[in-house]
Amino acid sequence: MSEILLQIDGKEVKATAGMTLLEAARSAGISIPTLCHHEKLEPFGGCRLCIVEVEERGWTRLVVSCVYPVGKNLIIRTRSEKVDRIRKMIIELLMAHAPDAFELLDLAQEYGANRDRFEKEASFCIHCGLCVRYCAEVKKKNAVGFVDRGIRKEISFIPEIASKECNNCKECFQLCPTSYLQAAFVLTQSLAFP
Repeated sequence: MSEILLQIDGKEVKATAGMTLLEAARSAGISIPTLCHHEKLEPFGGCRLCIVEVEERGWTRLVVSCVYPVGKNLIIRTRSEKVDRIRKMIIELLMAHAPDAFELLDLAQEYGANRDRFEKEASFCIHCGLCVRYCAEVKKKNAVGFVDRGIRKEISFIPEIASKECNNCKECFQLCPTSYLQAAFVLTQSLAFP
């Protein structure tokens, strides 16, 4: 594989074709926050928390690092005033849904986010998609999925499948950054499982 040189936060980083900016940064020990990324899953880019600033030929733009491919001579800034301001806003929006999620509380402290900035819509799910994607891509069971779209989108267990598959698995529970999934499973179990 061909080697690609790029610069991340002033550090020269060697990457290979096919890597994403997030993978290149992590291989160099540079931390970029994520909530929807998992090494066993295809990149999703849903949470947008891994946003970085890319400079190429004097032009800058914001990209989602978990899906953006490495390229020669790119200059990447993982922390800048603009990036930090956007991450702070994303964290505040997510906290309107899951105000007590430990991962969000840690990020809120790091970025100075106000957990009460937006009116609470405590669904406790931040739509990271980890559970849905893990069940489909890794377990190949499709026992949990997205229902509806846009602001009405929710995670839901498919009772016919979940009643047979989930009791012995529950691997997706530990992936959930808000612990919502376990509560949703217990509710589904009590209402729909025979």
